[in-house]
Amino acid sequence: MKNLIHTIIFMFGLSVLGQSFILQEDDKQLHFAAGSLAGAIGYHWSYQKHKNKTKAIITALCTSDVAGVAKEVYDDYRGGIFDKRDILATGMGGVFISFTIPLFQNKKRRSK
Repeated sequence: MKNLIHTIIFMFGLSVLGQSFILQEDDKQLHFAAGSLAGAIGYHWSYQKHKNKTKAIITALCTSDVAGVAKEVYDDYRGGIFDKRDILATGMGGVFISFTIPLFQNKKRRSK
């Protein structure tokens, strides 16, 4: 199961890398930042609750994706344009933060 999750995250990461050109627009940079923030909040909440990095990463990805979709639904409701690339930029922020936070977390030491 763990390998499946890593494979899905890796495949999503590859598709995100191929779309990095969209971050040249100011609006997409704001979506990236919002996705990073939403992902960080989701990661922190999940890690504090479960003490499991895999669950925290999945929560961060889902939180950023939900934030992106919710924003676009709100834009569409207000009469704006539903832009799929905004959702992608928000998701990219979530992917970025999901894999950055674990790099800086302290490793647990096992007592002998």
